[in-house]
Amino acid sequence: MKIIVESGATKSDWRLVEDGKQVGRYVLPGMNVSSMSLDAVKGTIREGISRCGTAAPEGFYLYTAGVVTPAIRNEIKEYAGSLAAISDFDFQNDMLAAARAVCGHSSGIVAIIGTGSNSCFYDGESISQKVYAGGFILGDEGAGSALGKMFLADYLKGEVPEPLKSDFESRFDSSYQAIVANVYKSDSPAGYLGSIAPLVVSHYSEPYARELVDRNFRNFIRRSLKKYDYRNHPVGVVGGFAGANREIFSRLCADEGITVCRYVMEPVEGLIEYHCGRI
Repeated sequence: MKIIVESGATKSDWRLVEDGKQVGRYVLPGMNVSSMSLDAVKGTIREGISRCGTAAPEGFYLYTAGVVTPAIRNEIKEYAGSLAAISDFDFQNDMLAAARAVCGHSSGIVAIIGTGSNSCFYDGESISQKVYAGGFILGDEGAGSALGKMFLADYLKGEVPEPLKSDFESRFDSSYQAIVANVYKSDSPAGYLGSIAPLVVSHYSEPYARELVDRNFRNFIRRSLKKYDYRNHPVGVVGGFAGANREIFSRLCADEGITVCRYVMEPVEGLIEYHCGRI
């Protein structure tokens, strides 16, 4: 049995695979090796391995948020080995998870577009070029959080037309105090901004929303994707926001001479194919 884990900061998706087929799945707390203590990460690993029902998994493939240094990798490898007789172990970050999920063993440009955004060039084995994402304050162009931020900036200045304006006010607390508190004082400001994005996209047939959505995606295409060798390599896209809006994103990429070869809503699905030798 193989254990394949893809984790963000809030949740980790555990898949059990045997003979190339998924035989189990469960969701546990997220793991970020940069912002969490390693004891907390180890606690999640311990619970996950204990649930798999085997003392000797064929492979344990772990992908987490944060910077996976050699020291952290070795410590987690030793710890996991103390819990089960693991034949094959690999521990990487979520950017490499996305690259393997969409490219497998082939080279290509990788885009992550969900609540946040990120990108890299993957040479088939490792990440060899990367444009810094910047986070929801300095970057994250193309992502749901960026679209939400663009919308709110217009809303506060009275620039949002009807019927989107009234639709927003009926679904969210639109008071100035609430907006400022959610952006500057909440535990997840990027999540709040990203939660507004589907509403904006739902009004895509209206000129204002269409221009905003297109400009957000174009910002990512021009400021990130076009920094790579896009003329000779296709783009693989990971993430729910881009996946849900693939027709729009693919069209805008084509306008810039970029070919999108694949969309993967959840990286773990592509990782199952990768670790089973199908891509």
